[in-house]
Amino acid sequence: MLAPKRIYILLLEAGTENEGIHTKKMGDIDKVLMFESEDDATRFSLMLEAQDYPETSVVAFPSDEIEAFCREAGYECELVEEGRLEIPPEGNVEELDYSKGSSEPASATPETESEIPTPELDDIRRRLEGLL
Repeated sequence: MLAPKRIYILLLEAGTENEGIHTKKMGDIDKVLMFESEDDATRFSLMLEAQDYPETSVVAFPSDEIEAFCREAGYECELVEEGRLEIPPEGNVEELDYSKGSSEPASATPETESEIPTPELDDIRRRLEGLL
């Protein structure tokens, strides 16, 4: 059996109680971008920051864990193949689902961060730590 593919995602406040996962909102759909390349994920993160988006961390995960999380959370996921330049939307939302340093989310619209409920996040973290 092959090991799951390692991908990179963007997190806000990684490793804290207020950790959030970056999603790209397309209409009513929240999509998690899964980058094959750490460099491509870092580039995308820097482009977001250049648009005054909150700082994100690039974090590696097994692809099957993120795909399972997306199914459970009602998100879609998109694989960004190595070398493909993913460009953030021209405009960011004025308010994010994610609220820095707070466990209470703010309301949001287009390109957004989605806060993961703490019990669900703890479950995901335990499963991921079990893989290490």
